[in-house]
Amino acid sequence: MKSYVPVIVLLGVIAGIGIWAISANVEAGKGVPPLTGVNAFLLALIGLLAGLLGGLIGTGGCSVMLPAIHFWMGYPAPIAIGTTLFAVIFTAISGGYGHLVRRNLDRKATLWLGSAGILGVLIGSWLFTKLTAHAKLLGLILGIAFLWPAVRMIWEGVRGTGGREGGSGIPGPAWGFATFGLLIGVLTGVVGLGGGYALVPGLIYLFKAPVYITMGTSLATMIPLAVVGGGIKLAQGFVALSAGLILAAGTVIGAQIGAAVIKRFKPTTLKLIFGLYFLYVSAKFITGYFGVRIW
Repeated sequence: MKSYVPVIVLLGVIAGIGIWAISANVEAGKGVPPLTGVNAFLLALIGLLAGLLGGLIGTGGCSVMLPAIHFWMGYPAPIAIGTTLFAVIFTAISGGYGHLVRRNLDRKATLWLGSAGILGVLIGSWLFTKLTAHAKLLGLILGIAFLWPAVRMIWEGVRGTGGREGGSGIPGPAWGFATFGLLIGVLTGVVGLGGGYALVPGLIYLFKAPVYITMGTSLATMIPLAVVGGGIKLAQGFVALSAGLILAAGTVIGAQIGAAVIKRFKPTTLKLIFGLYFLYVSAKFITGYFGVRIW
């Protein structure tokens, strides 16, 4: 029961912020769909699925939430980016804790990646403000960002190669983790995906990290990145707060489920799932830039 105390606390914090947002009549943002009962249910469902997948593959769930609320629920791209990154604050804390108690992460790597990543988020958030007026360009950048890890993960998932299955740590120098964390932070600030989509394949292929340790390390690293990036986007007015809180509640629960069942899956299976979904999202964003919409 003790292991679920942080989750209960997080849900309580989410509920408290939600009550404050309602009482303070916080504006949702220009172009944001009204929060009807049906939309609230869909947001909760999207959050749950995002948290489950994120807990399994080591991401914060942005790769599920962002395209879902943008393409299917009509949230403008800048608002979708800010809202999902805000939700990932809670997802990363929930999932990262779940992996920590199960010893599925490397603390040294997490410290260096997260510390350098904060600086990168500050740089990326500044760049984001320069791109918000160009929604289609933002979409194209998102699509390209998804493409490389998608192809690589599918290839190795099908072949059954790549990445170590055993081991309790991630090999590599501190400066290597710091440099990689800085780059991930910049991408997080610009595209608002929490960094997991790049952290997972990067740790596996660049640092030869064990697959299971990679998942937990990725989620734990995203905690400071999401806190800083999501906080900045909230202050800038790019977060639909009520929607973000509903997404967050779903992801907190889903991430715990994912962290609990991760070792029931083969690493190659996880990589194949990861790659196929990223390829789909990449295709949606890239084709959208050229005016072609796919389901």
